[in-house]
Amino acid sequence: MFEQFISFLGALEEQTGLSHFWWGNLVMIAIGATMIYLAVAKRYEPLLLVGIGFSCIISNVPGSDLILPGGLFNYAYQGVALLIIPPLIFFGVGAMTDFGPMIANPKLVVLGAAAHLGIFVALIGAKALGFTISEAGAIGIIGGADGPMAIFVTMKLAPHLLPQISVAAYSYMALMPLIQPPVMKLLTSRKERLIVMKQNRQVSRLERIAFPIVIGVLVNLFFPPVAPLITMLMLGNLFKEVLVVDRLAKTAANGLMNVIIIILTVAIGSTMAADKFLTVKTVEIVVLGLIAFLFGTGSGVLGAKVMNLFLKEKINPLLGSAGIASVPIAARVAHLVALEENKENYLIYHAMGPNLAGVFGTAISGGIMLALLGVK
Repeated sequence: MFEQFISFLGALEEQTGLSHFWWGNLVMIAIGATMIYLAVAKRYEPLLLVGIGFSCIISNVPGSDLILPGGLFNYAYQGVALLIIPPLIFFGVGAMTDFGPMIANPKLVVLGAAAHLGIFVALIGAKALGFTISEAGAIGIIGGADGPMAIFVTMKLAPHLLPQISVAAYSYMALMPLIQPPVMKLLTSRKERLIVMKQNRQVSRLERIAFPIVIGVLVNLFFPPVAPLITMLMLGNLFKEVLVVDRLAKTAANGLMNVIIIILTVAIGSTMAADKFLTVKTVEIVVLGLIAFLFGTGSGVLGAKVMNLFLKEKINPLLGSAGIASVPIAARVAHLVALEENKENYLIYHAMGPNLAGVFGTAISGGIMLALLGVK
């Protein structure tokens, strides 16, 4: 009787996921739980980390068919794999974005280029570690701190690295309040951090309407590989600025954007299965991503300091760190670091200029990579 009971328990175990549970699953579950902790306790980009963390946990519970073909999480992943989700994210971002700071102070666009040294540092590092040139290009784009662009370029160049690259990109974006300030403070003096920026000029409605149209034409003309993303970014922004389609603009910026974020975070978290994620390549990509963020932040700050050598009216070097394309996280970090020195030094509006320029900088970098590697 006892032997039959033991046999019954063994058969029952085989029908569950317990027999397939291994230490790697526990590691990934712990990582997912840590993401949720950072989102809840530290408020580090909860819109991203809660969904990614939860999906990571569930995807590492053996026995679930959610991540298998036909499973719910797998359908979410298909939206990413088929490059449907990234352009829709840009569409929503465009409907929420005010390009006024960039239009009003165009010289800060230079900082959007200066802060992208990390892309090329990571690319060179990846190639030195033995990755192919296509894989190195996909890894390098992490340094742009633009999640949708990282996904887009990776699916074109090295789709098998999507789990590692997407997780690295979005995780570091969420952790930018931890990653960037030490570099920013190391490379600037207190006197530089105290620089107060002059208020920008008013941007006319005509400029605001013309901007997305002109940029859309230029990107499609000169950078067709990344045109789907920037085109949707500009369409969303046009909806916002024409002031006659408020319903569409609000839907893109709120309801649609919220749905897309849910799908995106579930898709990313679902790729973090232990058997695919716990590899040496993952460690290398994560480290290269961190190096890219550090170099991008540093090169942006140093770029602003170089500009000050030629400017009569100095700019706060902290703005250079906002040249990384993570909108509006990088701009917010620059603003908060400035506030630590002077509670009345509001840099957020000025920081949005290089921050938005960083989006175009990442798009141009990604477009050049795709063009050079013959990817359309």
